[in-house]
Amino acid sequence: MLIFKLLSVITLVVLNGCADSPAKPRDSKESAAPVKTVGTKEKTQQKESKASIDPEVLFTLLTAEIAGQRGQYDIALEGYLEAAKLTHDPRFAERATMIAIYIKNANKTNETVSLWLRQDPKNQTARKIATLLALRSGNKSAAVEHLNVILATDPVSFENTLLELADVLQKEGKINTVNYALDALSKQHPDQADIYFMQALLAMQNKDKNLAEIKIQQAMKAKPGWDKALVFQAQIAVFSGDLKKAKTLLKDASVKYPNNKKINKMLAQVLIKAEDYEEAMAVYEGMVAADPKDFESQFAVGLVHLQLDQDEQSEDIFKKLLEQPEWQYQARFYLGKIEEKKGHTKKALDWFDKVTDGPLVFDASIAAIALLEKDKQFNEANSRLSLLVEKFPKQKLRLVLVQAEFYGQQKQYDKAFNLLSDALYDFPDQKELLYTHALMAERLNKPEIAEEDLKKILAIEPDNVEALNALGYTLLNKSSRYADAEKYLQKALALQPNEAVIIDSYGWLQFKLGNTAKALAYLQQAYEKQQENEIAAHLAEVLWALGRKEEAKKLFSNAIKESPNDEYLRDFQRRVMMGGAK
Repeated sequence: MLIFKLLSVITLVVLNGCADSPAKPRDSKESAAPVKTVGTKEKTQQKESKASIDPEVLFTLLTAEIAGQRGQYDIALEGYLEAAKLTHDPRFAERATMIAIYIKNANKTNETVSLWLRQDPKNQTARKIATLLALRSGNKSAAVEHLNVILATDPVSFENTLLELADVLQKEGKINTVNYALDALSKQHPDQADIYFMQALLAMQNKDKNLAEIKIQQAMKAKPGWDKALVFQAQIAVFSGDLKKAKTLLKDASVKYPNNKKINKMLAQVLIKAEDYEEAMAVYEGMVAADPKDFESQFAVGLVHLQLDQDEQSEDIFKKLLEQPEWQYQARFYLGKIEEKKGHTKKALDWFDKVTDGPLVFDASIAAIALLEKDKQFNEANSRLSLLVEKFPKQKLRLVLVQAEFYGQQKQYDKAFNLLSDALYDFPDQKELLYTHALMAERLNKPEIAEEDLKKILAIEPDNVEALNALGYTLLNKSSRYADAEKYLQKALALQPNEAVIIDSYGWLQFKLGNTAKALAYLQQAYEKQQENEIAAHLAEVLWALGRKEEAKKLFSNAIKESPNDEYLRDFQRRVMMGGAK
């Protein structure tokens, strides 16, 4: 799926050199004369190799090489520039340009690349550098002139060239210069779809969905049926939150181009996002029927079956994919997930341990540790976790969170809190760390710290529903903070009105405020959506307060059978049932 961030696709060291990290000049031990230049004609190289070198040129080149060895790049630059002028050899102009870029001498870079282009007008690298320099300086007419040459000489790579230039200038905060140049270029080439497509990309980068829609429409008009433009138009709708429009666009495109895999796969992804799983499966199955070797679509069908709790069908697909080397490790991971759902701990662990390669190695290791923790095999889980820290040093943050959860399950809240506190020194604004730290602070009866952590999250992301709910719920511990709690919980409820845990929090607030009947309505609604133990404990307590003790006892009895050691249910039993019996 296309991402609306302009990724770096620059393959030439030159453009990277033009940005903040310039390339180091070639090793000074290289011979100056046989410098290899991208785009230089083979016959030119052969001609130069046969020609004798003029003594003046040889002296100039030797002086430049010695200066380069001593780090005297200004002198080296002048030497290669002079050699380029004397010989009319674009290889020396290229070398001079590289040095000028390295020492960040803008004036000399302009001079050397201009000479390079005069000597080798079709060299794409030189043309790209010249375009970049023109865009940087705001010289729109020069930039357009260079882009016209690139379009004429290498139309196939034109889009990638635009992406390269935009990526560099975006990092420098000068992306608008690309927009200005593209506007001028589109007027000269009204039928060039790539230009409009690039403008649509940049518009989405700037979160201007309306402009992106206009430009993608222009691209499709210039190039009817362009699959990439059709997919991108649907993506604009997805990012705008209009899944209905995205589905309509892609379904129409799929009917028009039934064999286009890009369109069909995008349609299936949108259907999954819209939770139309059966329809998504039909699309994937159609692609598999058309191409039995489309293992990516087969894998997707397996995942959809799994989402629909059709575990047997999912298992059959993943077992067949074990025969495909490219998919066997992903298949092993999800076969482990299926066994975990069945409660077969040992079989699940066996599958997870067989994921020794591919993109899910770390996930499989974490899944195995979580399974061991759930099975109370804490020593084995801890041993595996220690090995992961050494094996995946780049996953430090995620491993800290796993370790904290590991301590939490063993009720070692102080260890979890200290671990997370240390991690926050390195990642002070990391939301998951702050949230988990807040939960551990609450466990340790440190509500002030919990409130501080959650408010930090909300300062970064004001609509973070988890933080709003957690903060509102935390503030219910003090009657003086009920008004503040209500403010946060009302906002959370407005953002996600169907979320069971938020409905539960709001219902519990109503109980604290003395609105028992209102509390009952919210808590019953929450429990219908999610039969979770804490919600059950809250509902039972409200029923008890309303004098409906038999209903409360029945609810408690059913819940405690499933989770005999649940702390929320035991707390209700101790405080209310046993206390109420006195």
